[in-house]
Parts: sequence; structure tokens; C-alpha cells
Amino acid sequence: MKSAFHLAIHVRDLDAARDFYGRVLGCAEGRSTDSWVDFDFFGHQLSLHLGEPFATTRTGKVGDHMVMMPHMGAVLPLDAWLDLSARLEREGVEFDIPPVIRFAGEPGEQRTMFFFDPSGNPIEIKGFADFDGIFAS
Repeated sequence: MKSAFHLAIHVRDLDAARDFYGRVLGCAEGRSTDSWVDFDFFGHQLSLHLGEPFATTRTGKVGDHMVMMPHMGAVLPLDAWLDLSARLEREGVEFDIPPVIRFAGEPGEQRTMFFFDPSGNPIEIKGFADFDGIFAS
């Protein structure tokens, strides 16, 4: 990794966010106060602050799907993606777009899944067998 990305977003309930990002997603908790908490979101710094989450709309056309915009996420090695998708299914996470292969046989072939955190923030997690395909055209 060349650098870590930082993203700060609003959540309505820090306890629910801690359970979801920590226990369900398996992200390590970092620093916190009574109004925010940091997580190691798959190697990147995610800061969750109390407040009203950003508005989203289903306006992103990607392949055969209309996805929520804006959204955040991570790109994982395929084995880690498969482990996470199995964990989410065991935890009963409701998928907006269930785990699927996108762009099969094309440059940039990937696995993807979309779901929401407890505050309604849309999350996409991608999985690549070959990270050289992340920016393939």
C-alpha cells in the first residue's frame, strides 16, 4: 500500500456503529471520544462522527446494477473478500446487492457486494484475485 485513505462520515448511534464495524466487519477500533470513533477499515482510517448521514440515491449505473451514490468501501484480496462475505451472511446482514462476480472474463473482473451500516451508509466491498486488475481498462 502506498498510503492510507482517511474518510470521516456521520452515524446516528456510536454503540451500533461499534458493534457493526468492530464485531460484524472485524475492524479494529482506534481512538474515540463521546462524539466519534476511529476504525481501521481494512487498512484505512474511517472516522465515525455522531450526526445525520449523507443523503444517497440509486443513481450509479455499474454493469447491470444501479448502485447507491455516494458510497464508500474497500478493495480486498479475493480470499479476504470470500471470508468477509461468509461472515456477513452468518451475521444475517441484509445485502443491497448480494455477493456477485462483476465483469466476468473482462479486464477488471471482480467480486462485489453492497450493504448498509446501521445508520444507512452504503458500503461496497470488492474482491480481486489479481490486484493488477483494479485499474484495468
